[in-house]
Parts: sequence; C-alpha cells; structure tokens
Amino acid sequence: MLNLPRILTVLLSCLLSLPAYAQQTTYCNPINIDYGYCPIPNFTEWGKHRATADPVIVNYKGDFYLFSTNQWGYWWSPDLSQWHFVSRKFLKPWHKVYDELCAPAVWVMGDTMMVFGSTYSSNFPIWMSTDPKDNQWKEAVDSFAAGGWDPAFFLDDDGKLYQYNGSSNRYPLYGGEVDRKTLQLKGARKELYMLEDYRYGWQRFGEYMDNTFLDPFIEGAWMTKHNGKYYLQYGAPGTEFSGYADGVVVSDHPLGPFRPQAHNPFSFKPGGFARGAGHGATFQDNKGNWWHVSSMVIAVKNSFERRLGCWPAGFDKDDVLYCNTAFGDYPHYLNRGSNINSFETDSRSFTGWMLLNYNKPVIVSSTLGGYLPNNAVDENIKTYWSAATGNKGEWLQSDLGEVSTVHAVQINYADQDAPFLGKQTGIYHQYLLYYSLDGKKWQVLIDKSNNQADVPHDYVALPHPVKARYIKLVNVHMPGGTFAISGLRIFGKGNGPAPDSVKSFVVLRTEKDKRSAWIKWRPVDNAYAYNIYFGMAPDKLYNCIMVHNANDYFFKGMDKDLPYYYSIEAINENGISARTAPIAVP
Repeated sequence: MLNLPRILTVLLSCLLSLPAYAQQTTYCNPINIDYGYCPIPNFTEWGKHRATADPVIVNYKGDFYLFSTNQWGYWWSPDLSQWHFVSRKFLKPWHKVYDELCAPAVWVMGDTMMVFGSTYSSNFPIWMSTDPKDNQWKEAVDSFAAGGWDPAFFLDDDGKLYQYNGSSNRYPLYGGEVDRKTLQLKGARKELYMLEDYRYGWQRFGEYMDNTFLDPFIEGAWMTKHNGKYYLQYGAPGTEFSGYADGVVVSDHPLGPFRPQAHNPFSFKPGGFARGAGHGATFQDNKGNWWHVSSMVIAVKNSFERRLGCWPAGFDKDDVLYCNTAFGDYPHYLNRGSNINSFETDSRSFTGWMLLNYNKPVIVSSTLGGYLPNNAVDENIKTYWSAATGNKGEWLQSDLGEVSTVHAVQINYADQDAPFLGKQTGIYHQYLLYYSLDGKKWQVLIDKSNNQADVPHDYVALPHPVKARYIKLVNVHMPGGTFAISGLRIFGKGNGPAPDSVKSFVVLRTEKDKRSAWIKWRPVDNAYAYNIYFGMAPDKLYNCIMVHNANDYFFKGMDKDLPYYYSIEAINENGISARTAPIAVP
C-alpha cells in the first residue's frame, strides 16, 4: 500500500533542495528597457536609432537604480527584472547641449543618492535625493569644479570619498580624494593606470584587436572594495567594437599603486548575438550576490549605437574578480541564491534553453530592400529584416526544423525609418505570436495586442512550455518606422541528442606575438556553435567566446607574459557537449 504522506514529504523535500533559482524569474540580454533615441542630429544621418551605454546600477534602500548615457531620466526596479522609467533632466535649463547626462556617476552616501555627469565645465551640479523613486532632487553643490569625463565616485568604509575619471587614448585614469563637506577635490588628482597594449592584446584598438589607426582608449572608471583590496575597473579599447571589455587593476589603497589582475579582461563578450561588455559597474543584490552591468555594441546607424547587458559576477576563493558572460544573451535564472560567490555555481543559473531557430528557414509578409528575412535568425544584432511597412498585419514566420519544446521567446526590434530623436515616452509595441505543429493550424502563444509598453528587446518566458515547429510573429503596432526585427530568437529544447564533443582542438601561439593565437578544431557535424573558454588556470576558465558556424578563431587578446589554458564545447538545439580537457598554452 502506498504511503501517501511519506511520498508527499519526500517530494516536498526534493523541491526544497533545488537551487533557489530553479523556480524563479528568467531574464535575457540585452536588457529590455525603453531605450531613448540618439538625441544628436549629426549622429543620425544613417537613420534615427535608439542608443545608450555607460551604465551604472546602484542598490538603494533595497531597490535598484539604473542610469546610463543620454536617457533624460533613469530607471528603478525592485528585482532587476521589471524596470520603471523616471523622466528627469539633470542639466540646468539654460544648458543647451545634447549630452544631457553622459556616462553618469551615481553613488550612495548614508541615506542619500548622488548623481554627477561627465563634464569639464564648472556649472554641472552634483545632485542629491532621498526619494529618487518619486523624482525628488536638489543640488548638493552647484558644481564639481574639477569636473571629469566618465566620472565615478567611491565611498570607502572609513567614510572617505574618492573620485575617479578619464576617457582618452593619450591620458590615464585619474583619482583623488574628495572633501565630504565641500564635495570638491582635496588637492590634485593622481595618475592611476594607463593602458599597456604592448603587453595585453585585448587592449588593442579595433574590431579584431589589430587596428593601428588609433591608440586604444581607457575610460569608464569604477571602484569596488572586497576583502580589504581595491578593484579599479575600466573600459577598453573602444566602445564601437565587439571586444569592448572591462579590465581591472588591484591595490591595497584606493589611490594605488595598482597592479593588473592576472585574469583580464574580467568582463568580456566578443561573440554571440549581442556583443561587448565594457564600461560598466559592479554591484550587489539584496542577497549579497555580485553583478556586472555594461555596454553592448550595435554600431550600425552610428558607432555609438549601443545597448546594455547584465551578468553574474563575483570574487573567487582567491579574490579574483570575474564576470560570467557564457551564454550571456541566452535565458538565465535571475535568482542565484544567497551570496554564491562561485563561478561554477553562477554557471548553473543558465536555464539550458537552447536557441532553436539559428539560420532556419524564414518566410515573411514583405521585404524592404536588402533587409532580408534570414537576417532575423542569423544571431547577429547588427543585421535585421525589415518589412516594407510598419502596418498592422506584417509578419515573420520561423521554421524550427522539427517539433521542439519552446520555453521562451525574445523579440529584438531594429530601427528602420524611426522618426524620433531623444527620449520618447508614451510609445509602445504591440504584436501577436502564434505557434503551430504543421504550419496550417495556429494557436496564440503570446498576445500583446493591447500592450502599452515600449519593449525593444521583449523577452517572454512561457508559463508552460509548448510543442511547436513553427513560430509566427505578427505586427499589430510599431512606435514608428517599419516592422523590423534583428532577432526573433526561440529558446527551448529540440528532440535529438546533444552534440558530440569537439576533437582535435589546437591553440597555436607563436613567439612572434604571444598576445595572439590561432584556435582550430575539427567541426562537429551536429553543432551550430561553440564556446571557447580560456583563463589563467585549469579551474579558472572564466572568459568565453561563442563562435557560430566556424571551426577556427583568431584570438588576439592575451597577456604576452603569461601562460593560458583553453577548453571548448559544442552547442546545438538539444544541448551542450562535454567540454574538452583544458590544454596548457605556454
């Protein structure tokens, strides 16, 4: 006879033993917020477009506040999932400039939030608020006389306040102590760190870290303190590139001397759908977990066309700062538990929902010029399909190739013939998403025909997975311009086996330039992509490069003075292969 109470007890025990994130909200980069449009007319000659970068997230009274460049306001969230926009201009009314709040500094002192923007003028205030959710601000001081581009302020636990700044390919990052009473610098700034691209390949300018047209830029300072050490973070080599990353130097004092951490860059995402992970900020959630928010590149309409991404971060047992961007634009669980501080455990926050429609067949209602249908499924945010109009009824249909289990969908809109400059409120997207087993009988999967929100990177995790082979996206309303999609991304699980493990994995590093390597492997027949992991030790493969539809990769981002370790895994619609054993690359 079944012992029903005992069975229920065992089942409940099993559920309670699951990681906390297993039953929680999921998210998917780029962050889905109502990005403002570029406000600068001569930056939009190739088309008006959304743009922001240089993000800061601070935890204030248990809520999270997100500030970024030129948004004419900021967002707050109780959970890092649902963001609410607060409209606010921080420049005084007589300042007729487009860069309203560029690369902002945001910090908390006591019960007060402080905000300052990039400037070298003497008339930009430091603002303060004890109720930013209700948009209540006043001037703390009418100007920060020393100014600074890409500023950051850091309040140490001894009560001392410091400011860091710098954005240049000629000058270093600077830092100095700030008087808490006057909110002005105490004496002169110190030079803290200058790029060393002769040693660190990832600091070289250019899309492939080999461009000699310009010297690399160092910018976007941010300071984090952990276990008595100071981690000064910075962006390099240029925000226009997929390899835009955040590095870190470490000191026993907030003003140095600093030494580069061996694991560098610590925030790095040069592959996948949306690339780049530079000029960001590291912060903690309400459970003590570390996160890193930073800029992602599009750079189609303009070099500074960008989005935002957020990834698990932390310090390992040796106090090495890391940021986990593996599968960094796939769905992840938002709740990581309490103060995990483990790269291995952070990796488990990946849902395991695979991309089901990479380069699969697409049919559409119409096409505008060369913005071809397959661009919507090629895993490249820089390319997009556009319908001929933005009218209700334009549609895009994706064939998954076989009946699969669908868990989530991300709809990434592109800007084609957008009519706006600057931040817009009151605009919205509306659509219907259908699914079908045979392409003939359709059922509604997601109904946002009454949506009133601006959702340029809308991500929806289904309450219950469905079986489908075909997914059809139908436009109901666009904020403006044509119905254009850079990525209709369907996530879930296929019905076949996971890919085979990679064979013949080789990393060729020459003495001529040890910053660079040619990485090669035998292609896996049932794989559409690969993750290349690398790091400074076999158990510290913290960086990841996702490569699609290829079996080699030229990587030029190493420290020429240090050995590396590499491993690779194959990816398909059904799962991930076993990783290869780490190989040493002296």
